Amino acid sequence: MLGGAQEPFGSDQPAEHGIFVNRTLNLRSVSAFGYDMDYTLIHYDVNEWERGAFDHAKAYLSDMSWPVESLEFDPTRFTLGLTFDLELGNLVKATRFGYVVRAQHGILPMSFESQRLMYAETVIDLSLERFEFMNTMFELSRADLWTQLVEIHDASPLPGILTYADLYRAIDGALAASHLEGAVKAEITASPERFVDLDPHIISTLRDQRAAGKKLLLITNSGWDYTKQMMAYAFDRYCESGETWRDLFDLVIVSAAKPRFFSERSQIYRIVDEDQSLMIPHIGPLEVGHVYFGGNARIVEESLGLASAQLLYVGDHLFGDVHVTKDVLRWRTALIAREIEAEVLASIEAEGALSTLQSLMEEKVSLDRQQAQFRMARQRDRSRGRELSARLDEVKAAAVALDEQIVPLARAASELGHPDWGPLMRGGNDKSLFARQVEKYADIYTSRASNLRYETPYGYLRAARGSLPHDSAGR
Repeated sequence: MLGGAQEPFGSDQPAEHGIFVNRTLNLRSVSAFGYDMDYTLIHYDVNEWERGAFDHAKAYLSDMSWPVESLEFDPTRFTLGLTFDLELGNLVKATRFGYVVRAQHGILPMSFESQRLMYAETVIDLSLERFEFMNTMFELSRADLWTQLVEIHDASPLPGILTYADLYRAIDGALAASHLEGAVKAEITASPERFVDLDPHIISTLRDQRAAGKKLLLITNSGWDYTKQMMAYAFDRYCESGETWRDLFDLVIVSAAKPRFFSERSQIYRIVDEDQSLMIPHIGPLEVGHVYFGGNARIVEESLGLASAQLLYVGDHLFGDVHVTKDVLRWRTALIAREIEAEVLASIEAEGALSTLQSLMEEKVSLDRQQAQFRMARQRDRSRGRELSARLDEVKAAAVALDEQIVPLARAASELGHPDWGPLMRGGNDKSLFARQVEKYADIYTSRASNLRYETPYGYLRAARGSLPHDSAGR
């Protein structure tokens, strides 16, 4: 297919491909789009990628004489937005305020009572060393290793492991080795068809941005050899005759070492030859059409002559791509979270049940209020005690009957998106801790970079008016 898939103007935009806006963003004011590569411009089959990381890490730990033969990979057991508690060895889900709503120790979920007692005085604060957050798809293999190894360690302490924090660091080292030594990426480049989820719309999306006068930047932590092979595989098939993926980007920066790329002033090198055997330190503005190694975001700004607010960075890593970009540089930010698609679709499918649940909950609020008022009235006027008690009993009975309708609907709502951990963006009746991070650091979020085609490079993305608890007063 040449030129990528094109869609007519005004074509329907599937709800799961929406652009969700936290802060109003005028795309006409954006002069440069910066893109991450892995899980942003190129999507992978999560099961295949993470299984590779899991298996290589397992082999690494086996070489350390750890009893890991029984470990099994199952990414369906987890979702993004969970937190590792390195002190207690748990995996937890928290609300935006840091209150734990679900918890798991080892391979089994904790009972509500155990969870309540353990975290009654604990708030999940991601600034503390005690907690590590699952913010990308790369964390699924880590969660699988963590929960199973906690179970093994509790039964018989693992060699050299004194604390759960030690265990987390050992897992981190095993996963880092599988990536740094190139074992996983070597498998991917050898059989990209097994791993890559092709997107026929990404080329036309980028081409529209270039035609609108936007500068396009590829800024990835992956090395040049891996980047050029994967971009050629995923992009060149959709390019026009004589065009390659390189023609789409003004600047390509590999081995960027994000998040340091956004916060420090590291040296940048120009790659002189295609196999990266020769690199030379680069001084001065970056030149269009070249590939660079390392560097920092300030060099990009200065080379393009742009202010921070004129650059939009699109990435999948909540902290490495979005948090630091927004916190340090004030670039505009877009988070890619593929999991949003399933959550949106599940919410649409359950729309009728969720509407019924909301109506029943409003009725429950009214009944709870009536019970409180009858109790107060009985306390104030003891001469009417029998009458008021009878009326209170009637309201109680109605509340019990109502609960019987609410419970199955509430349980189903709590399992939307994931049967064990629930919706990615919700923690119980509140926003989840993940949703809070997205809200705080991502101007917009969506499931894939090619969804930007629906808004065009000239779009004006307006944030909805924020709701407040008192907005419904008087209605």
